[in-house]
Amino acid sequence: MNRRQFLGSLASVAALPAQPKRPNILLILADDLGYECLGSYGGTSYKTPNLDRMAGEGIRFRYAFAQPLCTPTRMQLMTGKYNFRNWQAFGIMDPKERTFGHLFTENGYRTAIAGKWQFWSYNPPDFEPEWRGKGQKIEDAGFDEHCVWHAAHTEDKGSRYGDPTIYTNGKLEPKLKDKYGDDLFADFLLHFIKKPDPKPWFAYWPLALTHDPFVPTPDSPEFNGPNRLKADNRFFKDEVEYMDKVVGRLLSQVPADTLVLFFGDNGTNNTVTSQLNGKPYQGDKGMPTEAGTRVPMIVRWKGVTPAGKINDDLIDSCDFLPTIAAAANVPTKSMGRMDGVSFLPQLQGKIGVPRPWIYSWYDPRPGQGKERWTRTERYAFDREWKLYDNGRLVNWAQDPKEAKPVQNAEVRTRLQNVLDRMAAVGGRREITVPSKK
Repeated sequence: MNRRQFLGSLASVAALPAQPKRPNILLILADDLGYECLGSYGGTSYKTPNLDRMAGEGIRFRYAFAQPLCTPTRMQLMTGKYNFRNWQAFGIMDPKERTFGHLFTENGYRTAIAGKWQFWSYNPPDFEPEWRGKGQKIEDAGFDEHCVWHAAHTEDKGSRYGDPTIYTNGKLEPKLKDKYGDDLFADFLLHFIKKPDPKPWFAYWPLALTHDPFVPTPDSPEFNGPNRLKADNRFFKDEVEYMDKVVGRLLSQVPADTLVLFFGDNGTNNTVTSQLNGKPYQGDKGMPTEAGTRVPMIVRWKGVTPAGKINDDLIDSCDFLPTIAAAANVPTKSMGRMDGVSFLPQLQGKIGVPRPWIYSWYDPRPGQGKERWTRTERYAFDREWKLYDNGRLVNWAQDPKEAKPVQNAEVRTRLQNVLDRMAAVGGRREITVPSKK
């Protein structure tokens, strides 16, 4: 190569478009928090200034839905797949399953998880012994670092709040008296993101808050007394407001161009009634109703998301993995077949390809019965209608408690096509429960 050819090659390289900077990503998952709890959604029972500010700085999605319980949602969130493809039992993840921890670590990201794990040998010996010693341990979930509650302590999970039981990078933390779980998780993540490392990072924060037991937070006067772990529904307000406070601490310290996503894992506990747009709104965790599955979802990505925008597209929990992967230019082929639909264009202020429906396969306690919290449900819905696979059609937008079945031939045909389509690829799956030992 002569000098002219060499200089020409440099000019060609310089002319190539610069590769976009891969964003740092913070994914926050609130526990048992329905959309009615945030001020930006019309809730007036609790003060949530930090998340409301985040909504003003980014996009608030009005039709975001999770599974009726936390663990099924978390499975979909971490794998991008409907539960019928990989669900085994409550609190059990197939040890061969790949998560977004594996995906981002393998593609050049530093990765960390802090908060609730709950995917290995969930129950103590006297309940569902057939699932003992099964699942995926946090060390095998693909993350570089972890700081979690309920890693593998099945006999005594300990507190997730005051005086917590926490497992950090393979070791059980000693002497955590007077400490508070989500404060420690936030401290861990802040230390992780501030490390002087040129690689981008992905941090997943499955909050302990606001799951029951509803107990005092460090901002509650009772926290410094003898009843720190004594539950009372009046402390749900304290938990929501402390959740907002601790999330705000991270929001104020992450780099300005971080892609931050906030989502709820299911609706609020049914023992809690809040005020939404001037009317009482009772939570319905565990049930496939609006109050059991409609959750807050806010995304802030300064310089990318249009500020203060409200989006009415349907969003499902399995949509997060393909979205953050697309934002980071991370290929997802290694994850196998996924069901999620990327909403990255919507974050960029574009129309994108909104999903026309959401499908749910929900079997929280295989083999345990047909009562609340345990029964199997399969259904498809859009922003107005819902069809169960037993033929029950409801207009959930007008009848959110689904008290009255309705008839509509056009809607029934349309949603039945969804159920049939999902059944054809495994959506009628029945779980085989291991024999009890």
